[in-house]
Amino acid sequence: MSRKRRAFGASFKAKVALAACRGDKTTAQLASQFSVHTSQVTAWKKQLLSQETSSMLILSRRPFHLSRSSRAPRTAEPPQ
Repeated sequence: MSRKRRAFGASFKAKVALAACRGDKTTAQLASQFSVHTSQVTAWKKQLLSQETSSMLILSRRPFHLSRSSRAPRTAEPPQ
């Protein structure tokens, strides 16, 4: 009888990818620690970095506006 294919959740993939980004351990050590194949660690790391880059690009294109409530409160005395 064949083994059932394992499915990994997004939180597990993120945990492995973040550990890979830290650079404390090699890909082989992380794969052994999390019981996955080394290519999965590399793929999840690449996916995390590409998502991070694309989200940074999206955020940098948005105009930045301060609402009146988020500005610093006005003081009664002018600054000297």
